[in-house]
Amino acid sequence: MTDNSRIAEVLAFLEKHGLGYKLHTHPPLPTIELALEYWKEIDSVHCKNLFFRNHKGNRHYLVVFECHKELAIHSLEHMLKQGKLSFASPERMERCLGLLPGSVSPLGLIHDMNLVQEKEDGTFVPNEGVAMKELFPNGHRVKLFLDKDLQQAERISFHPCDNTASAVLSNADFMRFLEIWGGEYEWLDITAEV
Repeated sequence: MTDNSRIAEVLAFLEKHGLGYKLHTHPPLPTIELALEYWKEIDSVHCKNLFFRNHKGNRHYLVVFECHKELAIHSLEHMLKQGKLSFASPERMERCLGLLPGSVSPLGLIHDMNLVQEKEDGTFVPNEGVAMKELFPNGHRVKLFLDKDLQQAERISFHPCDNTASAVLSNADFMRFLEIWGGEYEWLDITAEV
């Protein structure tokens, strides 16, 4: 999938569901340090997004927090209570979120929907290419953890699955996005570490 088609896919999803956004284009910004220079004029809370897998490789976690905060992986493991974590590979990012390294975003959760089909007997079967062992009981591959401070943000920005743009959503529209996604998410108390 090309960069422009990734962005177009995300924007089409937002528009289909009546979710408002404002798009800002910029050069590729794979790190927060580079992005801060371009985000100065964008009135929103900007986020750092990290994608992890558990030690068995059968569970995936997306962690989203305010971009100025730092978080040690050991602290995160303790907070999430999901065991030992490691960063997910580019292949897992593509498979689970439809994005590439440097573009991690909760907007990639549009690729974590409709992964199973219900059979007549009420059981679920995974769609082609989806491993049942990777699915949480709710039928999603990804569990989302969010910085509780984001609850107070009027506007939040994320890459639309490509780091050459930033999409700003109102808090209300982001919460509606999570409802439409339908997966499990949890708020975390992430304090800024130095």
